[in-house]
Amino acid sequence: MTLMKSFLGAAAAVALTSGAALADPAIIFDLGGKFDKSFNEAAYNGAERWAAETGGSYRDVELQSDAQREQALRAFAEKGFNPIVMAGFSFGSALETVAADYPDTKFAIIDMVTPAPNVRSVVFNEHEGSFLAGVMAAMASEGDTVSFVGGMDIPLISKFACGYAQGVKSVKPDANVIVNMTGTTPAAWNDPVKGGELTKAQIGQGSEVVYAAAGGTGLGVLQTAKDEGILAIGVDSNQNYLQPGSMLTSMVKRVDNAVYEAFTAGEDLEAGIFVMGLANDGVGVAMDEYNADLVTPEMLAAVEDAKAKIISGEIVVHDYMSDESCPAY
Repeated sequence: MTLMKSFLGAAAAVALTSGAALADPAIIFDLGGKFDKSFNEAAYNGAERWAAETGGSYRDVELQSDAQREQALRAFAEKGFNPIVMAGFSFGSALETVAADYPDTKFAIIDMVTPAPNVRSVVFNEHEGSFLAGVMAAMASEGDTVSFVGGMDIPLISKFACGYAQGVKSVKPDANVIVNMTGTTPAAWNDPVKGGELTKAQIGQGSEVVYAAAGGTGLGVLQTAKDEGILAIGVDSNQNYLQPGSMLTSMVKRVDNAVYEAFTAGEDLEAGIFVMGLANDGVGVAMDEYNADLVTPEMLAAVEDAKAKIISGEIVVHDYMSDESCPAY
C-alpha cells in the first residue's frame, strides 16, 4: 500500500508520523508514479542518491489524483518534513496556498515558478536540450519528416516541441516536423496506447524519427517506434536502454540533480528561481552503449557545435513559453 493511500484514510496522522524524524525531507511525485521511467523516476533517482550518500531518510507520496496535491503538501508540512519537494508544474496553485501557511517550511517545486520567500522554483531550458535532439533527428533521417508526441497540451510541452523543431530546421530548413499532443487533462501523461496510436499515424505521414515528451505515455511511443522500424528520442531520464537499437538519444533533464540539491540543502534551502540549462548541465542529450551504433561522429560534432553556440549566445533557441509562439512551425 502506498503512503498516499494510507494517509488518505483515517490513519493519516499515524502513517505520516510513524518513524519520521523532524526535518527529514519529503518528495511528492506527480501523476504517473515514481517508476514512470521518465520525469518522476528522474526525481526519485535524485532522492535515492541523496539517501545512499548521506544515510538519511525521506518520505514520498505518489499521487492518485489532482485533488490530493494540497492535502499531501499540508500533511507533510504539518508533520515537520523539511524541505518538501514537488515533481511537476501542477503543484503550483496548491503550493502558493500552503507555502504561506507554513512560512518556516522550505519547499522546492520543479517546472514551475511560485513566488514565495520559502520556495525554490527550479525551471529548465528544455528548449535548448530539445534543439540538440532536433539536430540529431534531422541528421539521422533520410527524408525530411520527423515528429513529436507530447503529453498534456500545455505551454511547457510546446517548449520541448518548438526547440526540437528549431534544431531539425537548423539542419534541414524545409523539413516537416509533425507535432501531436496526447490530451488536455493529466491523464495524457499515462496513456501509452494513445501514444502508440499517434506514433503510427505520424509514421503513416512519413516520420522517420519521433521524439516523445509525454511521461508514461512516451513508453508507448518508444515501443511503437521500435516495432515499426523507426528511431525514437526519449526524455527526462536516459531512456536509451528501454529500446536498444532504435533509441537515437534521450533529451536528459537533470531533475535528479534538482531533487538531490534540495535535499542536501535541507532547512537551509535557498529560495528563488533556479534555471538549469546547457550551460550548467541541466539538460543535454544522452550518449551511451545503447545508442553508440546510431550516432555518427558527424552528429556528435554537430551537437557539440550547436551546444557551444547556444551557450555563447550565437544561437538563440526560442522559448515557446515567452510568448506562446514558435517560429519553426
